[in-house]
Amino acid sequence: MIKAEAKRLGFLSCGISEAAFLEKEAPRLEQWLKSGYHGEMGYMENHFDKRLDPRKLIDGARSVITVLLNYFPDKTQQDPEAPKISKYAYGTDYHFVIKDRLRSLLEFMKAEIGEVNGRAFVDSAPVLDKAWAVRSGLGWMGKHSNVLTKQTGSFYLIGELITDLELRYDVPVTDHCGSCTACIDACPTGAIIEPYQVDGSRCISYLTIELKENIPPSFKGQMDDWAFGCDVCQDVCPWNRFSKPHSVPEFEPHPELLAMDREEWFEITEETFRKVFRKSAVKRTKYKGLKRNLDFIRRSE
Repeated sequence: MIKAEAKRLGFLSCGISEAAFLEKEAPRLEQWLKSGYHGEMGYMENHFDKRLDPRKLIDGARSVITVLLNYFPDKTQQDPEAPKISKYAYGTDYHFVIKDRLRSLLEFMKAEIGEVNGRAFVDSAPVLDKAWAVRSGLGWMGKHSNVLTKQTGSFYLIGELITDLELRYDVPVTDHCGSCTACIDACPTGAIIEPYQVDGSRCISYLTIELKENIPPSFKGQMDDWAFGCDVCQDVCPWNRFSKPHSVPEFEPHPELLAMDREEWFEITEETFRKVFRKSAVKRTKYKGLKRNLDFIRRSE
């Protein structure tokens, strides 16, 4: 019943796993942090125990309901020479879109089942989203560390509803990356240092969004014209041949966004920024941050 309602609300898929300690992920996360792969994302070191155990986030948590929301667009930026932004940022900020739908799912559960305690999460709290998607059988962890499914690839976002309901749990699926190394070979900055291991501090998404200081000069000529985020490892993944355009109205891009040519990007004013990215996740960098990224691209030419 929950999965059928999730589908009706527009989610691509829904999986359920037991709210328990993430035993396998604990040593991996600890080693990743020790290696400094989180760069300046200091918040990744906070709430270590909560990241690994949802019962520390929600009293009496029994189940983690994980949902996927497709964001693959039917059209991309028109000028092949223009600075690029990640496809997930074309439309309205996904945090709001997913959270609204998850809250609707929780209200439905309360109406149908009765007393249900739960809370929605969308990558802004200490929850290991990808680990729960894998545990819930929604896909496997690809070598680029994104979740992959045979039917639809990886262009989707993840959200969770952690609840005190005991439900029937799904089982993980098998890994289908095989001997493919397309994502590792294509990463412009060499951020995928080995299969399933990403040095976040080298990732273009980190450099253009999370990093608040200037982009280190050592990345000159490696940014591949990305001004916000990066889709390279997903674009080259063979499983994304099966990506289908989303049907989420909120993810439709601002009419001017896809039409902006190279020069319009480099000459973008604060007024245009506010108009085009009014509801977009690109707002996270603020105008100043986007200009920093664009200036770095221009200087790298």
